Amino acid sequence: MKRMHVHVSVEDIANAIGFYSALFATKPAVVKDDYAKWMLDDPRVNFAISTRGREPGLDHLGIQVENAGELQEVYARLRQAGGAILEEGQTTCCYAKSEKSWIDDPAGISWETFHTTGEATHYGTGVQNGAQIAHAKACCTPQPADAKKPAAACCEA
Repeated sequence: MKRMHVHVSVEDIANAIGFYSALFATKPAVVKDDYAKWMLDDPRVNFAISTRGREPGLDHLGIQVENAGELQEVYARLRQAGGAILEEGQTTCCYAKSEKSWIDDPAGISWETFHTTGEATHYGTGVQNGAQIAHAKACCTPQPADAKKPAAACCEA
């Protein structure tokens, strides 16, 4: 069974955890210094927040699947939807090990499709390698050598 995924960038993780815990009437399933995640059943949503975006607000949407067969089904839909697909494959991001791909919708919102295969002890690398989708621009686009602002923390090896 698939689950909708919503990731929101926040400025103050503690304040946001308090707000969303009250809104959802439950505490997050995962809490880190820079990240929290609620695995809700009604509605069936993987709702995550982090301080890793460049600005507060919607970071990306997604579809989380429970097995490799469902992932291949969703990947086929991505190909039918058209547009550039970033096939990230096996990766560690958001304190989880996953296989994932990304696509931008016509409005420029990034959609992540993924199957989580395990937990991780670090946030991970996320999207890298000059990806052309909005998520990559928000978190992990390599910075030019002369850039004064350092690359996002999730881009560190």
